[in-house]
Amino acid sequence: MRDPGRGAPAVLLTVDQVADRLQVSRWTVYNLIRSRELASLTIGRCRRISEAALHDYIARQSEREIA
Repeated sequence: MRDPGRGAPAVLLTVDQVADRLQVSRWTVYNLIRSRELASLTIGRCRRISEAALHDYIARQSEREIA
């Protein structure tokens, strides 16, 4: 899968991978998805989060901390 604006392949992460990167629980990641703070998609029965969505979430959180 390619991201048309960037030319690089899009990377999809599992909930566990995102939890590891954010150093939070799986429950917290699912809560972020439910509250629509973290964008995700479903492939079959699997929930995936793009690396871009994770970076966007982190950037928004960083902006809130600075403001």
